[in-house]
Amino acid sequence: MISKTDKNTMRKKRHARVRKNISGTAERPRLNVYRSNNHIYAQLIDDVSETTVASASTMDKGFDLDRGGNVEAAKRIGQLVAERAKEKGYETVVFDRGGYLYHGRVQALADAAREAGLQF
Repeated sequence: MISKTDKNTMRKKRHARVRKNISGTAERPRLNVYRSNNHIYAQLIDDVSETTVASASTMDKGFDLDRGGNVEAAKRIGQLVAERAKEKGYETVVFDRGGYLYHGRVQALADAAREAGLQF
Protein backbone atom coordinates (compact mmCIF):
# COMPACT_ATOMS: atom_id res chain seq x y z
CA MET A 1 0.00 0.00 0.00
CA ILE A 2 1.26 3.47 -0.89
CA SER A 3 1.17 5.91 1.98
CA LYS A 4 0.87 9.63 1.40
CA THR A 5 3.06 11.88 3.50
CA ASP A 6 1.65 14.61 5.64
CA LYS A 7 1.45 18.11 4.08
CA ASN A 8 3.17 19.71 7.05
CA THR A 9 6.01 17.17 6.89
CA MET A 10 6.58 18.02 3.24
CA ARG A 11 6.49 21.74 4.09
CA LYS A 12 9.12 21.23 6.78
CA LYS A 13 11.35 19.40 4.27
CA ARG A 14 11.01 22.29 1.79
CA HIS A 15 11.70 24.80 4.54
CA ALA A 16 14.85 22.96 5.65
CA ARG A 17 16.06 22.85 2.05
CA VAL A 18 15.59 26.59 1.65
CA ARG A 19 17.06 27.40 5.07
CA LYS A 20 20.36 25.83 4.07
CA ASN A 21 20.93 28.85 1.82
CA ILE A 22 19.04 31.65 3.59
CA SER A 23 20.10 33.29 6.83
CA GLY A 24 19.48 36.64 8.43
CA THR A 25 22.21 38.98 9.61
CA ALA A 26 22.25 42.02 11.85
CA GLU A 27 22.16 44.30 8.79
CA ARG A 28 19.62 42.23 6.84
CA PRO A 29 17.37 40.07 9.03
CA ARG A 30 15.23 37.19 7.79
CA LEU A 31 11.48 37.82 7.41
CA ASN A 32 9.98 34.48 8.40
CA VAL A 33 6.33 33.64 7.71
CA TYR A 34 4.24 31.00 9.45
CA ARG A 35 0.59 30.43 8.71
CA SER A 36 -2.00 28.25 10.35
CA ASN A 37 -5.65 27.79 9.46
CA ASN A 38 -6.77 30.62 11.72
CA HIS A 39 -3.77 32.95 12.02
CA ILE A 40 -0.62 34.23 10.30
CA TYR A 41 2.65 35.21 11.96
CA ALA A 42 5.69 37.16 10.71
CA GLN A 43 9.05 37.60 12.43
CA LEU A 44 12.26 39.44 11.63
CA ILE A 45 15.05 37.17 12.83
CA ASP A 46 18.78 37.80 13.18
CA ASP A 47 20.24 34.31 12.81
CA VAL A 48 23.75 35.35 13.87
CA SER A 49 22.72 36.43 17.36
CA GLU A 50 19.61 34.20 17.31
CA THR A 51 17.24 37.00 18.29
CA THR A 52 13.87 38.18 17.06
CA VAL A 53 14.15 41.79 15.98
CA ALA A 54 10.46 42.49 15.33
CA SER A 55 7.29 40.46 14.99
CA ALA A 56 3.62 40.77 14.15
CA SER A 57 0.74 38.33 14.15
CA THR A 58 -3.01 38.16 14.09
CA MET A 59 -2.83 37.16 17.76
CA ASP A 60 -1.54 40.64 18.78
CA LYS A 61 -3.80 42.65 21.06
CA GLY A 62 -4.09 45.59 18.67
CA PHE A 63 -5.26 43.46 15.74
CA ASP A 64 -8.88 44.30 14.96
CA LEU A 65 -10.09 41.89 12.25
CA ASP A 66 -12.47 39.10 13.21
CA ARG A 67 -10.72 36.41 11.16
CA GLY A 68 -6.96 36.06 11.05
CA GLY A 69 -6.72 33.35 8.42
CA ASN A 70 -7.54 35.30 5.28
CA VAL A 71 -5.72 37.46 2.72
CA GLU A 72 -6.90 40.73 4.26
CA ALA A 73 -5.35 39.77 7.60
CA ALA A 74 -2.10 38.81 5.86
CA LYS A 75 -1.96 42.24 4.20
CA ARG A 76 -2.40 43.95 7.56
CA ILE A 77 0.33 41.81 9.14
CA GLY A 78 2.70 42.61 6.26
CA GLN A 79 2.16 46.34 6.78
CA LEU A 80 2.52 46.00 10.53
CA VAL A 81 5.78 44.04 10.45
CA ALA A 82 7.22 46.50 7.91
CA GLU A 83 6.34 49.46 10.14
CA ARG A 84 7.93 47.78 13.16
CA ALA A 85 11.04 46.94 11.15
CA LYS A 86 11.40 50.51 9.93
CA GLU A 87 11.01 51.78 13.50
CA LYS A 88 14.00 49.61 14.45
CA GLY A 89 15.99 50.90 11.48
CA TYR A 90 15.76 47.98 9.03
CA GLU A 91 15.07 48.71 5.35
CA THR A 92 16.20 45.48 3.64
CA VAL A 93 15.37 41.91 4.66
CA VAL A 94 15.67 38.38 3.35
CA PHE A 95 12.26 36.79 2.71
CA ASP A 96 11.71 33.27 4.07
CA ARG A 97 8.37 31.87 2.94
CA GLY A 98 8.60 29.00 5.43
CA GLY A 99 8.20 26.22 2.88
CA TYR A 100 4.81 27.52 1.77
CA LEU A 101 3.96 28.26 -1.85
CA TYR A 102 4.37 31.91 -2.78
CA HIS A 103 0.64 32.30 -3.28
CA GLY A 104 -2.38 33.56 -1.40
CA ARG A 105 -1.72 34.73 2.15
CA VAL A 106 2.07 34.45 1.91
CA GLN A 107 2.14 36.52 -1.27
CA ALA A 108 -0.26 39.09 0.21
CA LEU A 109 1.95 39.51 3.28
CA ALA A 110 5.07 39.93 1.13
CA ASP A 111 3.44 42.43 -1.21
CA ALA A 112 2.09 44.50 1.68
CA ALA A 113 5.52 44.56 3.35
CA ARG A 114 7.08 45.74 0.08
CA GLU A 115 4.45 48.47 -0.32
CA ALA A 116 5.10 49.61 3.26
CA GLY A 117 8.79 50.13 2.47
CA LEU A 118 10.71 46.90 3.08
CA GLN A 119 13.06 45.81 0.29
CA PHE A 120 13.61 42.16 -0.57
